[in-house]
Amino acid sequence: MTLRLYDTATRSVRDFAPIEPGRVSMYQCGATPQSAPHIGHIRAGVVFDLLARWLKRKGLEVALVRNVTDIDDKILAKAESEERPWWAVAAFYEREFRQAYDVLGCLPPTIEPRATGHVTQMVEMMQQLIDNGHAYASEGDVYFDVQSFDSYGALSGQRLDDLLPAADTDTSARKHDPRDFALWKAAKPGEPSWPTPWGPGRPGWHLECSAMARTYLGPIFDIHGGGRDLVFPHHENEIAQSTCAGDEFAQFWVHNAWVTTAGEKMSKSLGNSLVVSEVLTKVRPIELRWYLIGAHYRSNLEFSDEALAEAAASFQRIENFLQRARDVLAGSDERHNWVQFLPQAFTEAMDDDLSVPAALAVLHEEVTAGNRLLAEGERSAIDIPALTETVVSVRMMLDALGVDPLNEQWASGSATDGRLEGALDSLVQAELQARAAARDSKDFTTADAIRDRLAAAGITIEDSSGSSRWTLGN
Repeated sequence: MTLRLYDTATRSVRDFAPIEPGRVSMYQCGATPQSAPHIGHIRAGVVFDLLARWLKRKGLEVALVRNVTDIDDKILAKAESEERPWWAVAAFYEREFRQAYDVLGCLPPTIEPRATGHVTQMVEMMQQLIDNGHAYASEGDVYFDVQSFDSYGALSGQRLDDLLPAADTDTSARKHDPRDFALWKAAKPGEPSWPTPWGPGRPGWHLECSAMARTYLGPIFDIHGGGRDLVFPHHENEIAQSTCAGDEFAQFWVHNAWVTTAGEKMSKSLGNSLVVSEVLTKVRPIELRWYLIGAHYRSNLEFSDEALAEAAASFQRIENFLQRARDVLAGSDERHNWVQFLPQAFTEAMDDDLSVPAALAVLHEEVTAGNRLLAEGERSAIDIPALTETVVSVRMMLDALGVDPLNEQWASGSATDGRLEGALDSLVQAELQARAAARDSKDFTTADAIRDRLAAAGITIEDSSGSSRWTLGN
């Protein structure tokens, strides 16, 4: 069966065939590292890792570009509030994002470029857009003229006449049209800047991805995507920039839905974010990945501690089957052609727009069949060849999803890891409460001593309005 993917641009599920036979080129919008990653951020990384793994399983070479937006209004604001350089803020949280991707079993991308390393390519693209009549410079800013692109709004299904002004600058006075969006922002006092023909400044949010996609994947590539919240304005603006600069750009647009709490998108602004490191005090990394892939990637995933615990228990039942089966099969010859044991129904489900829920139904059926074989009792009564085939089939499916507990990538994820992290969190929280009480009573000597004691133990404290969070030092 041919892989079929939902394409946001055409609002349909289409057969996927790479532009270059045997090789797939993908661009995923990655992190804007201005705070610790929550599981809403990381779901996109897990989804694109799942897609990349399945493409590789089908025998295709995959080039995956996942960018880092390391200069942005939010990063500058965070740097000001934390009283440290913007580049230190970006680097600190970039490491946290990379650690979260790694701990959840995401394979490293082919390359992970930073926006600040591609200003030359951005300047080149802006000049092309100006020369082609699609952009203009204004007092050090450079803007894209949305009225110059007839297809603007097609990806998100919006009409230009219905759009509000682009909220990407302090004022619209420099714009020909309030809906025009910034490609480049003139330098403000104290902000980082780079030289351009139009004056010193820094990139707008959207331009960087168009420039980096072209740099690493060329003027046309297979798949572009990210979270559903990026469809407008970010991806809409990318299409406008790249198309008007002469690129054919992405042939498929793939977007994952949100992780929600109480029906709302998880975000810092709503105050309902669940930081990955905190969630991992409740479950192991492999169990969190299992939870994140359990719903179809285009469906919202409503988070709750109860749902997380149920997912972890479900995975542990599969894990227990594998362990019991391996005990029975100890000494047996498990050398098999694994591809042979990937059930057709599983393959058909994954080829159907990565329908993981349907694929998991096949997996659970196989585990149930395996448990029936184990229920035969004595080893001499068990059909060893059938059990071996079942174990290989189950592991093959788990491996395709990136959650085979017997794979070496999960070797450090022992069953006690979550409990140990939870115990450590309880101890650190007690210290943080004592520190907060000392600060409230203006006993800064005691507060500083607690902070220094935690720092000596390798624990970094991040203070924000009304609360503190901790991480093991990077």
